[in-house]
Amino acid sequence: MSSIFIVIFGLVGFSFGWFVYSKFIAQKIYQLDPDYVTPAHRINDGIDYVPTNRYVLWGAHFTAVAGAAPIVGPAIAVYWGWVPALLWVTFGSIFFAGVHDMGALWASNRHGAKSIGALSSDVIGKRASALFMVIIFLLLVLVNAMFATIIATDMVIFPSSVFPAWAAIPVAICIGILIRKNYNLLLISVIGVAILYFTIYVGSVMPLELPGDVFGLGANGNWIILLFVYAGIASMFAGMAVVATT
Repeated sequence: MSSIFIVIFGLVGFSFGWFVYSKFIAQKIYQLDPDYVTPAHRINDGIDYVPTNRYVLWGAHFTAVAGAAPIVGPAIAVYWGWVPALLWVTFGSIFFAGVHDMGALWASNRHGAKSIGALSSDVIGKRASALFMVIIFLLLVLVNAMFATIIATDMVIFPSSVFPAWAAIPVAICIGILIRKNYNLLLISVIGVAILYFTIYVGSVMPLELPGDVFGLGANGNWIILLFVYAGIASMFAGMAVVATT
């Protein structure tokens, strides 16, 4: 399949989702009120509830909704070809993932920025909430396992990808700190992107590999362990404040 066609199809599809379908959902279904005071502004404790630039939030939510597509899309392409994969990623993001995430954010913000697990206890009941939390846990384990397996394999096959992937972590932390200090968002975004592209060059001239004899698991298994450790640490620092910053 032509790469140009894939790009054009994706741009047209997401443009429709952005300018037409999301507007319909916002106005007719969720009936969003631009004057509504979100928990970030109402509480604003400077820790968990922090008013955040709309473009920063857009980037965070976009990466969240696009998270499963790189996992499921290539798998569909392997078995059924690129057309089903393209349809899944494009239409799935518009009509399923996008609506789901938008609805979750809407419900959370209308109920004190509670997580969906906590919110389900108020709306449905404690027993249903407990079951829902178990399902969420199992889904997170599945997603993390898939991500870890795919990324670990990529780092073993392409050692040049190791440095750029891990270098993105300190870059993101620095950008987050600068945003909190109210530096110009456009400027630090441009600098951050430039640094990330430079790390790709550094990775190409300085490929990194793990020794295969550590823990007796091989390089792939060692990368999976490291990725899970990173996921655990990152989730403790960032996972609870995503909705509260809206």
